[in-house]
Amino acid sequence: MPNYWLISDRNNGGTGTGRNVSGLSYFVSDAGPLTDIANWKRVTPTQFRTLLAAAADAFPALTQAENEKQSHVSILIHGFNVSFSSSTSFYEQFCTSLFNGPDSLGLCILYDWPSLGTVVGYEPDRASARACADDLTDILSELFDWLTQKQEDAIKSGGDPNKACKAKVSVIAHSMGNYLLQKAMADAWTRKNQPLLVTLINQLLMVAADVDNDLFDVGAADYGDGNAIDNFTYRITALYSGRDAVLGASAGLKHFGTRRLGRSGLAHDPPLVNGPPATDNVWEVDCSSFFPPSVSAIDIHGAYFVTQGTIDLMRQILRGIDRGVLASTGATTGTAWPPKS
Repeated sequence: MPNYWLISDRNNGGTGTGRNVSGLSYFVSDAGPLTDIANWKRVTPTQFRTLLAAAADAFPALTQAENEKQSHVSILIHGFNVSFSSSTSFYEQFCTSLFNGPDSLGLCILYDWPSLGTVVGYEPDRASARACADDLTDILSELFDWLTQKQEDAIKSGGDPNKACKAKVSVIAHSMGNYLLQKAMADAWTRKNQPLLVTLINQLLMVAADVDNDLFDVGAADYGDGNAIDNFTYRITALYSGRDAVLGASAGLKHFGTRRLGRSGLAHDPPLVNGPPATDNVWEVDCSSFFPPSVSAIDIHGAYFVTQGTIDLMRQILRGIDRGVLASTGATTGTAWPPKS
């Protein structure tokens, strides 16, 4: 099976800075460097789905008691100011950290949307992210149908674990990629008639998320989107840092005055609801203590993916370790900052 998986929304054969008006393109690769498009093999959508289904079916069939060991099919969504070369390099490094070797979490797919890859391209990138949400909606909808079919197959077989889906589905979104995901999940939830108590995503990691920090609060401007994400996901974890200067600038660019989730954390923890029960599947981790003073306020925005403490934390969150256990074992607190006097 392929080692690397790419769904591209870029033009120019998958390397451009504009959206591909002909639709999504699909690639697989066995070896890098992934920054060279020649190291990717283009396949048809049907071939990609067939390969992916076979790879997931090859995962071990585990019991419910072994839930934390279950393999993942993960989707990685990059953020603002990311070229094809940057996105594939970012993806390859992320796979090396969490999806290669004996401790691999399973397999990871890069969803590569057409960011301009320039610092001054914030507003065009935001417009591009919103436009690409329709394409990601298609992906999520197909995934939902596949998971539903696997569930039905397992029921018809009398509970045979080999008929059920052997993978957890997880999503890791960085920065503006969270805005794209927000819009795509809201559209997918509506498309599927707003199912309740049906999980599409097991673990959602919102890393340095460039979205409103009241997203999950009833009455907020984007609450409809937040409600969709909440209903479609088993657990949502926001990793944030008040030391992130990039998101400080983002809040100013938007002119909304609404703080960024990836810089300020949740506006209310737990999020506001009209009445009980509370929204108990959304939580946050302040990751400031993981980044040493030598990491600049600008670099913190992407430091989650190159800092061992936050990489270890992401691994445990994706595994599904209980948040209380993570806090009790010290996994949610680093020792690099503030500096000792």
